[in-house]
Amino acid sequence: MNSHRPHSSSFRDPSGYIFIENDEVKRVINPIYFKQYEALKSSGFYDFLIKNALLVPHKEIASSEDQIVLKAERIPFITYPYEWSFNMYKEAALLTLKLQKIALEEGFSLKDATAFNVTFFKGKAIFIDTLSFDFYEENTPWRAYKQFVMHFLGPLLLAKHYGNESLGFLKQFIDGVPLHMVSKMLPFHTKFNPTVLTNIHLLAKSEAKYHEESRSEAKRATLSKKGLLNIVESLYGFIKNLKLKEASEWGDYYDKINYSGVAFDHKATVINEWIASLKPENLIDVGGNDGTFVRKLKFAPKQSLVCDVDNNAIDFNYSQIKRYKETSIIPFVLDVLQPSPAIGLNNKERQSFLDRITTFKPNVTMALALIHHMSITGNVPFSMSAEFFAQFSENLIIEFPKRNDSWVERLLKSKVDFEAHFGFYNQENFENAYLNLFNLVERVPIEDSNRIIYFLKRK
Repeated sequence: MNSHRPHSSSFRDPSGYIFIENDEVKRVINPIYFKQYEALKSSGFYDFLIKNALLVPHKEIASSEDQIVLKAERIPFITYPYEWSFNMYKEAALLTLKLQKIALEEGFSLKDATAFNVTFFKGKAIFIDTLSFDFYEENTPWRAYKQFVMHFLGPLLLAKHYGNESLGFLKQFIDGVPLHMVSKMLPFHTKFNPTVLTNIHLLAKSEAKYHEESRSEAKRATLSKKGLLNIVESLYGFIKNLKLKEASEWGDYYDKINYSGVAFDHKATVINEWIASLKPENLIDVGGNDGTFVRKLKFAPKQSLVCDVDNNAIDFNYSQIKRYKETSIIPFVLDVLQPSPAIGLNNKERQSFLDRITTFKPNVTMALALIHHMSITGNVPFSMSAEFFAQFSENLIIEFPKRNDSWVERLLKSKVDFEAHFGFYNQENFENAYLNLFNLVERVPIEDSNRIIYFLKRK
């Protein structure tokens, strides 16, 4: 059977690897994992997880003495943990614990509990590593427990106390946030919480002691299945009740900015007409806040991505997705001024935002109420923001607030010598820069506002 080049993110597990062939996701299982795979398949374990939308669907397409090949359902856009809002991160953690509980009850156990084994698809978290399950061994602790704490519990606790930005630590620590670091950063009073004391502070202390001892002297820990289930259930209950200190205020976002009802409705009408004419299969709304304008589309794309720099906006968006059981929207946190980079081994293990969005191939990009933030708050020249969008935008629907727009005036007044440094911010310069890379299809002034919306097509 032919050998295939493993995907850049799939080399750490000796059990197998994934590869992409003809735009399809396939997974090779090596002989070392045949016994586990056959047990997971024949017991109905895989079927149960797939039926309940807990594990990405797969089917066996080839087998030999050397390897078994599965074809998995392709998820159009993979989001990473450092792009999730707080409640998305919580859901991923709870999914991982739920899978461990189910596995234990069926005689298996998760051998991996990295947050990168989870992504979001069809309105919910889904586990994507088919080979992460192994046989449970009686009276042994959970192999992936420490990994779970470093990837899930630690980051969530830091976020609870210091804000959602703490979830970005996984960009720097791809193998999980070090326990000693989490323990030192958490407030002293957390040592009086039994769950945090046991699973963070004492675990960090134990780890430090373990490193001081030789491995030959270290004793093998024992733990009954009942004890292990108790730990899993305790962690589940604790994480389920975690909340951020800051409250979400994005439910009335569009009531608080400078849109009149007339302007809002006209803008929605124009966007709907353009989208209806394009009938896009894939769409991304960059700086899409809580997803309001995607939800107002009368023609619904097969897949819509909505990203924003604000965790609360994404959290509110995700709450709407859960509430209305929306399966075509994937929300994620993204700062366009510093999009997620490529990280890991050879800077290829986790793809950059630009690599993933280029593969996603959006037919339409929407950038509404964004350019003034990029240009004034971020000091980004029009030529560079145009270059950013041109990398992945076949069709670009972009809104330009003019210099006399109240929001623009507010942003400019926050800058020192704004007349001297931001004289470039005007409609003529915007159009000159963007029309170097795009053709103008239509330009529409938004009624009852100082804003213009453009329909541009990449040259």
